[in-house]
Amino acid sequence: MIFLIVFLAIAAIALVAFLTWFLSAVAEGKCPMCALKKLSFSKLTIDVKDTENYNNSASDLPIMGWSSWNTLRNHISEDSIYETAKALTDSGLAAAGYKYVNIDDCWQSSFRDEEGKLQGDLEAFPSGMEALCKKINALGLKMGIYSSNGTLTCEDMPASLGNEELDAKTFASWGVEFVKYDYCHNEVINGSTPVIEYVDISKRGERAEIRLRPEHAKYAGRAKTVKCSDLPSKQGIGFLNHGAGSASYVIDVPTGGEYIFTIHYHKNYLHSKQYLQVIVNGEVNEVFFPKGKAFTHDAKTQLSVYLKGGDNLIKLCNPVATRADSAYIQYKKMGDALKDASKAWAVYNNTEEKPITYSICEWGFNKPWLWGRKAGNMWRTTMDITPNWSRIKTIYNRNIKLFKYAGPGHVNDPDMLEVGNGKLSLEENKSHFTLWCMMAAPLVLGNDLRKLFDGSKKSGAIHKILTNKSLILIDQDPLVKSAKLIKRKHGVDIIARPLANGDTAICFFNKSGKRKPIDFELYSLREEKYLNFVKSANYEIHDLWSDERELGDTIKANVEKHGVKVYRISAN
Repeated sequence: MIFLIVFLAIAAIALVAFLTWFLSAVAEGKCPMCALKKLSFSKLTIDVKDTENYNNSASDLPIMGWSSWNTLRNHISEDSIYETAKALTDSGLAAAGYKYVNIDDCWQSSFRDEEGKLQGDLEAFPSGMEALCKKINALGLKMGIYSSNGTLTCEDMPASLGNEELDAKTFASWGVEFVKYDYCHNEVINGSTPVIEYVDISKRGERAEIRLRPEHAKYAGRAKTVKCSDLPSKQGIGFLNHGAGSASYVIDVPTGGEYIFTIHYHKNYLHSKQYLQVIVNGEVNEVFFPKGKAFTHDAKTQLSVYLKGGDNLIKLCNPVATRADSAYIQYKKMGDALKDASKAWAVYNNTEEKPITYSICEWGFNKPWLWGRKAGNMWRTTMDITPNWSRIKTIYNRNIKLFKYAGPGHVNDPDMLEVGNGKLSLEENKSHFTLWCMMAAPLVLGNDLRKLFDGSKKSGAIHKILTNKSLILIDQDPLVKSAKLIKRKHGVDIIARPLANGDTAICFFNKSGKRKPIDFELYSLREEKYLNFVKSANYEIHDLWSDERELGDTIKANVEKHGVKVYRISAN
């Protein structure tokens, strides 16, 4: 009985709190039920079906190269980066396809230059990033750089949130051809929007000629005209929050050019930072309303917008309902800035464009495989990798499920290769490399290449793994179709992917701690529509590690513990 009374009391308190919040939200011109959508943190509520895929003319294939983070971390310099680039060419890895030299966190100075631009660490990179890029390019390689979708990077250095256009132009001016965009110190866009009383539009230096009033708007969704809670004599545009709806106008201006939008809004004391999109002829302009601390309720903010001569369509909305919506908007903003910057720099200098491969690195928190192809070229599917077998296996288990999201120019990224790092066995190194190739993953080395190839037996074995031409061809296959898990049997995963010339790659991955026999009839692959497996009386079976070939319709072999057997199957 006591438990029931306590339960009912708690339920009553919760109900009162919910009703108080609900009525307060309505009084403030907000849609309370729409705000509840934010509880689905990683669900994208923005409709991206009709949004074009990200296309920046970068390579359709997964990148191959090297990254500084896994071994050098924050102790990097222009000397260590250039020495590694030299090792990449001297070792034959560049000739095998590893072309990108990606500089991770801590390349930056702790402060921007006098023009507000990012700059290299003034001690560690005294020649500057543009000069280093030219030296790397002279080796036939490409330079990549790092920033974060936050106020700071993961190592608390200056980052790019709020400076996307400037930083993209800076990277393009240096000749950068890859940008990894992390997720540390991210500030989630608020789905809340204040009541908009009206919007004045004027030429710079002139009084307003056009006023967008609530009663003249064309409303969509739940957006509507509301009364301001503390100023009932005033009306405004409400219910724009958390993707609830939009208010649109068509205005006619005599001449195109810059116009000032003065947005008059209703401020509630102690409100958090709020958000609005002013979309002009399809171009998104963002407005971040400051945290409410003023003692007056009517406030204003301004932005500069380009209008064309004649009719202009203006839409007011806030599409952000969840954390995933926020991530999508922010990552797409940087992606668009990079795409525009590389094109503009090429036109300005009358040179060939260097498209910037854009890597979305938000660790899979917001399911980027669902929206990544609309915002960038590749997207991390998990948290960071380590040279630990259990971690590699965990990442594989996550990434293999996402096969259908990979395609030309848009790939799942299970993070860098740890081949040759840590205490991985030879079999584990081979398996790690094989699985990444099967999953059409970027092949980005994380070794200290200056020390790796020391002539030892181990270094020779690692070099042989990393330069396996047959497997690299699988990874770089033009279809860019990741392997699908076909069957899981007695601790062995059977995964396969179709190839551009009609062949099929099949891999038997022994996840167990014991050696396992396999006896697999190839005709069973015809049941998988994803593979489009060609019917034949006989097949050429090419073992991609031993390089042995045989004719037949059955694969019989033994797979070592934590090992793989991988084959290319061709209709004979």
